[in-house]
Amino acid sequence: MLIARLVFGLLMLAAVLCFAMYIGTREAIWRRRGALIMKWALLAAFAFFAVLILERLALML
Repeated sequence: MLIARLVFGLLMLAAVLCFAMYIGTREAIWRRRGALIMKWALLAAFAFFAVLILERLALML
């Protein structure tokens, strides 16, 4: 649980920093990197919640 939160938090921090670099430099590479990292952060969040739901379902059975 702690590792999942840490991974998600670090991915979100990295995405925010990339978007800040894009605002500062106006180089499109930073926007693309930020969007890619954001995609992986959302994927990690969905996987985390899927595991939580599956754990709840296992307890119900």
